[in-house]
Amino acid sequence: MNDVRAIDEDSLALAAKIVSEGGLVVLPTDTVYGVAANPFSAGAVNGIYVAKRRPRSKALQVLLSSVDDLAGLGLYLPDALARLSKVFLPGPFSPIAVARQDSRLVTLHKEKEAERTQAVRVPDSQTCLETLRVTGPLACSSANRSGGESPKTVEEAVAALGDEVDLYLDGGPTSSHVASTVVAADANEPNGIRILREGVISEPRLLRALANSENRGVKE
Repeated sequence: MNDVRAIDEDSLALAAKIVSEGGLVVLPTDTVYGVAANPFSAGAVNGIYVAKRRPRSKALQVLLSSVDDLAGLGLYLPDALARLSKVFLPGPFSPIAVARQDSRLVTLHKEKEAERTQAVRVPDSQTCLETLRVTGPLACSSANRSGGESPKTVEEAVAALGDEVDLYLDGGPTSSHVASTVVAADANEPNGIRILREGVISEPRLLRALANSENRGVKE
């Protein structure tokens, strides 16, 4: 039987214990439900790929409780993404951070001779942020089989992943089935960024915010 619990002090303590032991937890974000694990454990991260039937070529995000957590993870944001993060984080924005040599994350992505990178996000959800403050940063992907629709309820997540997850945290329905917008810095692009996945935040909205930050130093 699947372990589904409302989010409270006891269930968050259990979630932290499961994460520390390499297990999988499903939790609500501000966009969709995600399946999450310890980003410093290769076995735990492997569990996400197995549960989702996700190709290993597809990278995972890391959820943070604050942008201030980046330095402690050995990550930094290129200038254009740092400026956009001031506008859109917390929120459905996933910038691609760059890893320093000392980063211990096992979720880091590298293509050939390129630098190691990591998609990160700070959800605009007090429930999710409260969870992250208890568990610490989490490797995460939407709580569905690869190629399936991202779940907006814990029931949809249970239907997708079943007993391959140790604990489901039920925070009620999320806003939609649409995930975050993933953006990388790219010096070869006219605006200095490349949108890898357009989600909640549209391309025009991103470009407008970037132009505002360049020209006037103000938020969108």
